[in-house]
Amino acid sequence: MQDDILFEEKQYIGYNKWSILWRTVLALGCFLLYYWSENPKALDVSGINIPSSPVGTDSGQLFFLMGLIIMLLSLILIFVLHIHTKVINNSLILEGLWTSRNVKIDLNSIVDVKKVKYSIYLLNPPIYNLHFKDVIRFFTKGNDAVELTDKNGQKYLIGSQKSDVLANLLKQLTVENKV
Repeated sequence: MQDDILFEEKQYIGYNKWSILWRTVLALGCFLLYYWSENPKALDVSGINIPSSPVGTDSGQLFFLMGLIIMLLSLILIFVLHIHTKVINNSLILEGLWTSRNVKIDLNSIVDVKKVKYSIYLLNPPIYNLHFKDVIRFFTKGNDAVELTDKNGQKYLIGSQKSDVLANLLKQLTVENKV
């Protein structure tokens, strides 16, 4: 019997807002230090004294190179898969980054499915299989998530770009499991 994929979504780590912001700040810092090393004169701007550059021009070139490397790394991370979510044969399968263990959730044990907001914060780090406050979390990007509750009371919070579709599909598959 061939496995029918009822739902599939791939989320890439390079699209996470938290990671993009962090890498952008690092790259801009490197470029700012490069500029400061190329223009080492002390400045006095509206009462704020900016001292001369403490690094030489060779160090400045190193900062420029580091800024370029960080930007290149950001481009490469756009193609790195973080979470691959699939619904196959009454199971929800979450495949993680490289050596992460795959997580298989049997939908026969799920009693409640609902679409929720993932977090109150604008920036959230990417996580995979994080056990925190009695909830197992999976997240790469976005604002919405699907919350699953199994018969033992264990909750799973799965971030998704297609949370409406995933929640409706899981509700259909778990209708008969409600207690």
